[in-house]
Amino acid sequence: MTKYSYSLLVCCVLLFSGCQSIEQLSIDYMLPAEVSFPSALRRVAVVNNMPPIPDNKLILEENDEKKKDETEIARKTKYFNGDGKIATESLAEALANENYFDEVIICDSALRAHDMIPRESTLSKEEVEKLTQSLDADFLIALENVQMRSIRKIEYLPEWGVYAGTLDLKVYPTVKVYLPQRNGPMVTVNASDSIFWDHAAPSMAQAGAGLISEKEMLREASEFAGTIPVSHMLPHWKTASRYLFTGGSVNMRDAAVFVREDNWDKAIELWKQTYEKKKKGKQKMYAAYNIALGYEMQDSIHTAEEWALKAQKVAYDVDKIDEKKTQEGVDLMDIPNYFAITRYLNELQERKEGMTRLNAQMERFKNDF
Repeated sequence: MTKYSYSLLVCCVLLFSGCQSIEQLSIDYMLPAEVSFPSALRRVAVVNNMPPIPDNKLILEENDEKKKDETEIARKTKYFNGDGKIATESLAEALANENYFDEVIICDSALRAHDMIPRESTLSKEEVEKLTQSLDADFLIALENVQMRSIRKIEYLPEWGVYAGTLDLKVYPTVKVYLPQRNGPMVTVNASDSIFWDHAAPSMAQAGAGLISEKEMLREASEFAGTIPVSHMLPHWKTASRYLFTGGSVNMRDAAVFVREDNWDKAIELWKQTYEKKKKGKQKMYAAYNIALGYEMQDSIHTAEEWALKAQKVAYDVDKIDEKKTQEGVDLMDIPNYFAITRYLNELQERKEGMTRLNAQMERFKNDF
């Protein structure tokens, strides 16, 4: 399930669980990368270390022309190598756009273009030292491989009376990071992502012809491949949905007004009054949840987690979890509050766990981010 559908599910669960008013908010926050680069590494050279690709880039083709549930007409799966030059240029541009390193240098000439015999793609210590010296770089990021799997399908949609052509492409780039004076790569990043195209037409032939051509698909996918590893290697921003409880009492409504004025301190003050006033129940739970959100919006993640745990504890009783543990057929709609608050708590804990690593990765900017 995608993150978007999880967000939609949370919203639906909350909306249909009662008459409580909610508002959806957005928050932008930074997540750490999987790879941490020492702050001394400021000049990076991006190199194309992909093997030579034959003119016919197709690796394998599988055809499946049969009906499925009387709707699917044709399905074709193909496997390709990507274009190393395009992907390397895209990778260098994507890294430069993040402004994380002082300088990004590109060497998109294929390092293995003149190989007479096959060899392992890993660069030797001598090759790395020679390249970093000649390119005046502190280290190398090498594109090692780009593989693709395309599924081209045409099916008839009787409810619309048209043929739908779809092309689903999965892209798998491999990148390695090399440091001088070191044997072997510092780290290998294996990433993946998808692109999707579709086209509807009155006939099967038109539906297929309206899809992107294979040549253009390979070009766009190779360009896309270069952007995929960047979020694995550099800290990156994430936009997430949050939900604010706004009704049920005067304090909750007044606090919502303060939120719209971006006065989170005043809002938190009112929510705390409600939390302390209520011994148990939904209003206490909503107040604790909103307090957690208020502290998160002010980047006080540890305090936000504390209040989210309090909200989860109240939600446990509100949704009568102990009673439902022994029941069969319990789904999310039976424990809407506990589910939604636990999801939020998990996101807060993900942020908290990454903070130490993020601060280390952003040290080169004196943590100004």
